Amino acid sequence: MIGTAFMKKHKKLKIAIIFILLILFAAYWTVIYFLVDAVLVPSFMEQLQDFQRISEKGYSELVYTDDITENQAAETAIMREWFQETQKEKLTRINDDGYRLVAVKFTHEKPVGKWVLLLHGYTGIKEMMYIYAMHYYEWGYDVLVPDLRCQGESEGDYIGMGLTDAYDCIGWLDVILTEDPRADIVIHGQSMGAACALIMSGMPELPQQVSHIVSDASYTDAYTMFGEKAGEWFSLPAFPFVDSVRLMLLVRGGYDLYDASALDAVKKSRIPTLFIHGDADRMISVDQAYELYDAASCEKKLLIVEGAGHGQANYKDPENVYGVIYDWIG
Repeated sequence: MIGTAFMKKHKKLKIAIIFILLILFAAYWTVIYFLVDAVLVPSFMEQLQDFQRISEKGYSELVYTDDITENQAAETAIMREWFQETQKEKLTRINDDGYRLVAVKFTHEKPVGKWVLLLHGYTGIKEMMYIYAMHYYEWGYDVLVPDLRCQGESEGDYIGMGLTDAYDCIGWLDVILTEDPRADIVIHGQSMGAACALIMSGMPELPQQVSHIVSDASYTDAYTMFGEKAGEWFSLPAFPFVDSVRLMLLVRGGYDLYDASALDAVKKSRIPTLFIHGDADRMISVDQAYELYDAASCEKKLLIVEGAGHGQANYKDPENVYGVIYDWIG
């Protein structure tokens, strides 16, 4: 009798433990599901109180010296006037996944045979690249500036961390080449847009008309970035959460964080690439710029701007930065 009672008690305990483990398992994956939406779906991110905190943290990590603030304000004022006076057209296209993508095209009255594709960063919009659009336009380039997938006016499921964006942007290059088959094309990206440009540089699908890449403040790979930001934004350890996010994203979004690697791409690239980074960047360490530069198999140049924060190189030292870019693509 005692043995039978013990066995029944042991069986109930075993069932209870299994039930608790199932609840914990379900709770864990619910958190991962939520976490994926919280960092990769802008419409969901905006509903979270944490989104405001993350945004404020991002802004707080920028550098606010007088020269950066003044140069940015001056450039923005000039750009707004240029925007009003310059010929432009909004373009839309449907990508291979059925999403409507939007871009703005700035063109001269007569074809110039030179184009730049400008790519914004994480949770950004095309308008953030208009200052660069102005400079390229004044250098004699026609300009195409898209909203990347799931951002701005473009549709999408998840922010692509440069990977799905790379395939979308091959489509934008096709738009340019349909209009001007002999175009000489520069791809210039900032932050996630820079990672996208670098990923494109290693793709066999990249048209031969792409002659130069300009990478401003790129990360090495999305997996590493998620590991760093999981702790900073959500106070979570990189392991096992990033691997779980990777698995969840693979199932829900159809892409692998491991594949969103600018570092792997530049090892295969043959496109001359200019790497720009601020040495005061607290969002993406300048060490990642050195790592990308060292790994790149193409013709390359590295410009480290002293005192510049994330994506602020052109505001910290505009004469030098714009001069180096112009010389590089010339």
